[in-house]
Amino acid sequence: MQKSILITGGARSGKSTLAERKALQPCGRAIYIATARIYDGDSEMAARIAAHKARRSPDAWDDVDAPTDLVAALRKTDGDVPRLVDCLTLWLTNLMLDDADWHAETDALIQTVAEQSAPIVFVSNEVGLGIVPENRLARAFRDAAGHVNQAVAGACDEVWLAVAGYPMKVKPNDDLF
Repeated sequence: MQKSILITGGARSGKSTLAERKALQPCGRAIYIATARIYDGDSEMAARIAAHKARRSPDAWDDVDAPTDLVAALRKTDGDVPRLVDCLTLWLTNLMLDDADWHAETDALIQTVAEQSAPIVFVSNEVGLGIVPENRLARAFRDAAGHVNQAVAGACDEVWLAVAGYPMKVKPNDDLF
């Protein structure tokens, strides 16, 4: 049965580790859909990707790269093994830097989530808790990330917030509605 989960939080909040545990929980195997893209000379991002890969056992994980075409990756990998998408904010970054229509891509993603049979665990950064950025591009990204996070949260069965390594379940909460 399909179950979708969004895990959000700040940088280094423990969200990826929590997502990995949740994705492996049903059957001990999962597909890791990576959205990170290494831009020219970005050795720091290359090191982050290598660290993420190093902590995942190849016996438990199959990797799929999907820096922009997340919908196709989800459709291709749908089956009976859970998928972990890490992360939506890097996916959004890639779309925005490619001048893609991130609104349309988000709408397509939401439609695809509803059509999936295998579980999906999404990771996304919560970027709206800080100060208002000083430049237009950073403000546009913060606003777009908020839109994407709200849309995906609405499509998911559960939403978790990771804070200092501790998860807090924020959806469902029937008391709010």
